[in-house]
Amino acid sequence: MTHNYRIEGMTCNGCRSHVEQTLSKVDGVKQASVNLEKAEATIEMETHISIKRFQKALQNDGGAYFIHKPGAQQKHQNSVKKKQATSTEKGTGTFYCPMHCEGDKTYDKPGDCPVCGMDLVEEQNLAVTTSEQWTCPMHPEIVKEEAGACPICGMDLVPMEADRSAEEKTYKKLLKKFWVAMAFTLPIFIIAMSEMLANNPLYEIMAQKWWNWIQFGLSIPVVFFATWMFFERAFRSIKTWNLNMFTLIGIGSGVAWTFSFFGMLFPDFFPEQFKTDSGAVHVYFEAATVILTLVLMGQVLEARAHSKTNSAVKELLKLAPNKAIKVVNGNEEEVSIDAIQKGDILRVKPGDKIPVDGIITEGQTTVDESMISGEPVPVNKSEEDQVRSGTINGNQSFLMKAEKVGSDTLLSQIIHMVNDASRSRAPIQKLADTVSGYFVPVVVGISIITFVIWAIWGPEPSYVYALVNAIAVLIIACPCALGLATPMSVMVGVGKGAQNGVLIKNAEALEKMDKVDTLIVDKTGTITEGKPTVEKIGVFGNHLEKEIVRLIASLNSSSEHPLAEATVKFGKEQKAEISKTEKFSAVTGKGVEGTVDSKKLDLGNAKMMAYAKAKISSDMETEVQAFQKQSKTVSYLAIDGQVSGYVVIADKIKETSAQAIKELQAKGIAVVMLTGDNHDTAQAVASELNLTNFKAGMLPEDKLEEVSKLQEQGKIVAMAGDGINDAPALAKSDVGIAMGTGTDVAIESAMITLVKGDLHGIVKARHLSEAVMANIKQNLFFALVYNTIGVPIAAGVLFPFFGILLSPMIAALAMSFSSVSVIANALRLRTKSIN
Repeated sequence: MTHNYRIEGMTCNGCRSHVEQTLSKVDGVKQASVNLEKAEATIEMETHISIKRFQKALQNDGGAYFIHKPGAQQKHQNSVKKKQATSTEKGTGTFYCPMHCEGDKTYDKPGDCPVCGMDLVEEQNLAVTTSEQWTCPMHPEIVKEEAGACPICGMDLVPMEADRSAEEKTYKKLLKKFWVAMAFTLPIFIIAMSEMLANNPLYEIMAQKWWNWIQFGLSIPVVFFATWMFFERAFRSIKTWNLNMFTLIGIGSGVAWTFSFFGMLFPDFFPEQFKTDSGAVHVYFEAATVILTLVLMGQVLEARAHSKTNSAVKELLKLAPNKAIKVVNGNEEEVSIDAIQKGDILRVKPGDKIPVDGIITEGQTTVDESMISGEPVPVNKSEEDQVRSGTINGNQSFLMKAEKVGSDTLLSQIIHMVNDASRSRAPIQKLADTVSGYFVPVVVGISIITFVIWAIWGPEPSYVYALVNAIAVLIIACPCALGLATPMSVMVGVGKGAQNGVLIKNAEALEKMDKVDTLIVDKTGTITEGKPTVEKIGVFGNHLEKEIVRLIASLNSSSEHPLAEATVKFGKEQKAEISKTEKFSAVTGKGVEGTVDSKKLDLGNAKMMAYAKAKISSDMETEVQAFQKQSKTVSYLAIDGQVSGYVVIADKIKETSAQAIKELQAKGIAVVMLTGDNHDTAQAVASELNLTNFKAGMLPEDKLEEVSKLQEQGKIVAMAGDGINDAPALAKSDVGIAMGTGTDVAIESAMITLVKGDLHGIVKARHLSEAVMANIKQNLFFALVYNTIGVPIAAGVLFPFFGILLSPMIAALAMSFSSVSVIANALRLRTKSIN
């Protein structure tokens, strides 16, 4: 018989495979097949098997997945919500494993990773309200939304301390346990080390066996309180066969402590070589407790270091303002950021953070947008220009209309993208995962072999040497550093990119960008501004350029044509005084006409000049044709029937395009321009940028086909574009790069988004990729070399030659700092320049 069941908790193909294997091992199951997309399991069984048996199998395997009959999903979801509601430890976001053992899988509350045992890390987000609350220091029950006086005692209210993140709570909890462990471990260590003294003063107080009992008593709080979590993780790892660093720590320190305990209870059971001159068995309470305390110290240091790896996101979170000034019927009122709705009119004062995304409706200013673009130079803003949440207003006040609020703002999207990318797995991480999968069983095998070799061929007391060295092998061979090598670098690198306006969608993009040898770029909106702008004002006769600009802008102020808007904007930038136009009319296919300051004006092409009976001389025509051959739009201006000047309108090449292309070509990257524009325009742009490889008249399917052709030739292709027509090629390329100024479709199709939307961002992305990949390789090298050297030394290979043995306590210290060193190396990326 065959039954279908729903499976919850799967997020990746690894989950699917794991669930499938677990269900297949249930007695009576002939075959189990799991579909990740449908979240469904099809199970063929000999006789009916209750669903409780399947759930028990999944629960025993870590409890991360839930099986139920179709239709029972809502009941489970309600149960989950109920559990979440009663949880006092739930933080403000979601939680994930820093080693990404289960891909991008997240959890709703803090705890341990069911695979590697590491403490889950909290994702930083804007889900928590940014509203600031105030309370009375004498009457904490008083909570207000703004500063003021306490209504009970009259004292000034003080800001309430924001709830600490679960990450910080974990750190504080571990730190508290560490100090408890240290307080009890230190006297154990002193008692144990006193045995090395010739005339031990402690033995004058009481016999050694009684000091052993004191060590036992002092070890209980260390083992069963401060570090008991390590043994829980070790047991769970063996039970689920997800062997990890805690498997080794639990076995090693557990064997040392258990051996010592039984040695005190049954001393006659052990050979003489395990005993001291007084007849008491050698105990290793100091080894067990010192090892556990040092590992706990490593966990504390890692918890502290983890908070720095996502510091970029935390800095972005700080940019989110918590108050805004809302304008209602001409009156200004301060409101919480959560109260702002789309369409609200807001006042932004000088020096204030812009509260939400929107457009300026009144006023002009300069805005510091460095937090989203990485560029320190303030940007001029005027009416109809967009402003972004978290950016900082300059020295002028303005009114804005809210267009995107809450999670829709660019700042929120950046944070969301950074979090997702930080949890994603780079392909190179598969190497570390594969090695780690075989690592623990191999180390346990080496530990057993070490014990046997020392017990048979070691010097007396051989069994003591065998036990100590076997424990040292287990402790020093920690796979934690290997597992952290990739995700730590990715997390810091993604944050670094976000601070510089380079948003990475996933870790694979970081790795592939380092290997790109061909870059395809769209023209309009990527190389060029993507909008018509005035490139030149030409003057004939004795007229002044400033006057020509003023007349053209005044006449076009009555037109709704995009090219007219470009001239009006140019006029305002030149601070031209816009005059009123009378008798304005548009002449289809030719241009516009009207009267400004009693002057009859005609603006348009050669046909418009003929229509206005304004003669174009051969010299004028020659001058203008030079621009027209570059496919630029030129409009003549006639004043009272005399051709007096012209305006050249073009899609201006971005200032950074030429330098960026030059830098990319210097790195050996072939740059190809594909555009839907005509050949003449493409030729002109390519010539200006020294591009020898370009194609014009390209439709979306043509761009897609070109990407495919290059990939078939073995090229690693990156595609940069900004429009809907670029989306297919962006998705097909090895690395899709979207301009942040482009369409949502393009951004969704890309793996990297450049907030500022210029080609220099690609140079930054390349530098970032190179830095991250170099850092990952350094981490992997350190971790692999560390274990390759450390394990043989712990096993005692140096003893026959130099008489050197590695104490399990030293091994524990080295193991802890190996993980911290990997994190510290990853943190170096924060100071790396990618410009």
